[in-house]
Amino acid sequence: MIVRRRAVSAVLAASALLVTAGCSSGAGGPSAPSADASPSRTAAQTSPAAEATPPAKGTVEVVRTVAEGLDTPWGLAPLPEGGLLVASRDAGTITRVDTGTGRKTQLGEVPGVSAAGEGGLLGLALSPDYASDRMVYAYVTSASDNRVLRMIYDPARPAGDQLGAPDTVFKGIPKGMIHNGGRIAFGPDRLLYVGTGETGDRGLAQDRKSLGGKILRLTPEGDPAPGNPFPDSAVYSYGHRNVQGLAWDSRQRLFASEFGQDTWDELNAIEPGADYGWPTAEGRSGDARFRDPIAQWHTDDASPSGVAYAQGSIWTAGLKGQRLWRVPLKGTAASADPQAFLKGEYGRLRTVVAAGGDRLWVTTSNTDGRGEPKKGDDRILELKVS
Repeated sequence: MIVRRRAVSAVLAASALLVTAGCSSGAGGPSAPSADASPSRTAAQTSPAAEATPPAKGTVEVVRTVAEGLDTPWGLAPLPEGGLLVASRDAGTITRVDTGTGRKTQLGEVPGVSAAGEGGLLGLALSPDYASDRMVYAYVTSASDNRVLRMIYDPARPAGDQLGAPDTVFKGIPKGMIHNGGRIAFGPDRLLYVGTGETGDRGLAQDRKSLGGKILRLTPEGDPAPGNPFPDSAVYSYGHRNVQGLAWDSRQRLFASEFGQDTWDELNAIEPGADYGWPTAEGRSGDARFRDPIAQWHTDDASPSGVAYAQGSIWTAGLKGQRLWRVPLKGTAASADPQAFLKGEYGRLRTVVAAGGDRLWVTTSNTDGRGEPKKGDDRILELKVS
């Protein structure tokens, strides 16, 4: 069910038409890019030979621990004025972290969050007009469904009372004890992308009338984005089991991570209207009906969650695998085998966000009921990568 707030602006319609023609603007990430960046091309139109290919092997250096003592951190959103917003899945709170001092300030509790199993307060994203509207978007599990809310963040108010009343932007996403998806991000086209899960009901992934097991594409007001591949539908791609990460490369191509069941976890290059195979296919199938992943891992080695792009590679955080994976790119293909870093050093890794240049922010996830918390968990790390 969609909550419509107002008509879609001509600017949004024009940008969406550019995307369907293979064009978009800006660089991807959890915060909105500028609206005047150069257009990109679809994977079919891109000439990988014209792109610089990163080295087959990279490096990771843990520069510092930014913050400690976080409760079930899930969503992470860098603020343009500095600092990070962190969502607590189980407590349903949003906290600002000062990246210089590690000081934590609670903005407030998001009402209506029903945390159970893998559900709760999940992904965060900033409005593409955050500088003027101060809107923070959140993906939450409610008593009846998963939904996207937005709230005004006012840092001038007292700590604990800095969030305005939430406005429901989009609702009706299936919920369950497992596979709730939850990652949200504004793309280079200034539209909202939402990763969902099939809640353990496999058939939802192939049902294009269902919002489960999909990547959705919406206007900031929660309407199906103009130019979506299916008429009057929010569905952008389907056949997903449980989408956990979303990121765009320097040419504005979308990549998403996805939990497998017993055999293969996936990193996919996303194209509008494409079927990614679940539940018929898990990992590479070679079936022409489905898009094969560009990288896959045994489930013990990954459970890939957050995704970020930096230094010519996709970086994805592993939960069960307790490591950070690097996938160097050539166009929308992997140019070399995935490379693992930090294996077992910090436990479960949940979210990874580009911090500019050769830096990443990474959160641990050892207080989520499936890890073994150590003193200081959970934490945010700053990494230098190549």
